[in-house]
Amino acid sequence: MLTQTQRLTLVEQVAYQIQGKIENGEWRVGMRIPPEPELMEQLQVSRNTLREAIRALTYAGLLKTRQGDGTYVCSSSVLGSVIEKVINHTDMLESLEVRYALEREAAALAASRRSEEDLEAIRTCLDKCRQAAGQQDLKAYAHWDVEFHKMVIAASHNQLMGNLYNHITEALHNMVLETEDFKNAFYHDSHDLLYQAIANRDCPQAEEAVRLYIEKARTKMC
Repeated sequence: MLTQTQRLTLVEQVAYQIQGKIENGEWRVGMRIPPEPELMEQLQVSRNTLREAIRALTYAGLLKTRQGDGTYVCSSSVLGSVIEKVINHTDMLESLEVRYALEREAAALAASRRSEEDLEAIRTCLDKCRQAAGQQDLKAYAHWDVEFHKMVIAASHNQLMGNLYNHITEALHNMVLETEDFKNAFYHDSHDLLYQAIANRDCPQAEEAVRLYIEKARTKMC
């Protein structure tokens, strides 16, 4: 038997409004949200109500408060926050296996579906990776390596796959930082191979390129 629905509390209403701004991209990850007085004025609520809403969203993993600095967006969705927490508490080899499953399928789809615009975006990230490697800039390399894989995923033109992959990119960024070796060249031929396979619409070769760089990462972990 259905029960009567309950109206949202004021705190819940405020939390949903803030969550909406995050999920629609108005407040992006890394952005500091407006200060309390400004939000209180905009939402027409008390300080206690606002703080309760922010506390709830902080617990959910969308926001993070830095003492004396403000409150920042740290995830684009509740789902993203949950996935990131799970990955951060998962064995790295298991995470790598999930990457392999997603990226192998995405690479094959990208090889068959990519547009010229997709190819240009992938190439740009590849060039940035090479530049960062030449400058021995590990942080920049990790950023562009993640962007490279995101552009390959985007070229698959599978929106659900893209959404899922975007939620694991923060953990993926950390994985790159942990597995790359500054003493070795960290621009991999396999990335070039993947780009060429996608450019040539060669699905088997695209899958093979993914296998190669995943195997290299697995070797570094063992």
